Amino acid sequence: MRQYGGHVGQVVGLYLTEAGGLPVRAVASAVAAAGHGLLGDRYQTGAGEWSYDPRLYDDVTLIAVEALAAANTECGVRLGAGASRRNIETVGVDLDALIGGLFRVGEVVLRGERACEPCRYLDRVTGQAAKTALQGRGGLRATIVTGGRLQVGDLVATVPTVRKDVHDVASGRS
Repeated sequence: MRQYGGHVGQVVGLYLTEAGGLPVRAVASAVAAAGHGLLGDRYQTGAGEWSYDPRLYDDVTLIAVEALAAANTECGVRLGAGASRRNIETVGVDLDALIGGLFRVGEVVLRGERACEPCRYLDRVTGQAAKTALQGRGGLRATIVTGGRLQVGDLVATVPTVRKDVHDVASGRS
């Protein structure tokens, strides 16, 4: 992955659902509200399975289609589009590399928080051994820093960061 604003991948799917346990629906675009999630999604409205404890979720979740394909091949599951119940599916993105950093999806700026490990709830809603199949490749939890519209086809890119020590030296401060 390139640092400093390099293109690293693309959004290939966006998914929302009104409440925990309901099927997700594919959407062409969604509005991301900073610190709140995707408008109309279960966690933004407080109707998600884990909404009772804010430590268990973040504004948005992402998963790489490459991880889904590997889970399908290696574990014999059939996790198609939206089956992971993550909000954003990407292609060409090393999601683990985004943990702790800022990245842009279209016009939205996100901060990668931590891995989005699967749970047994995913087994119940898919009727498959999804938790085992996605262990270690369940995606990324992220916070929306700057809101805006997300769309299928948006590019995913890292956001440049200015190191304080470099900035201070360049400006004559020590």
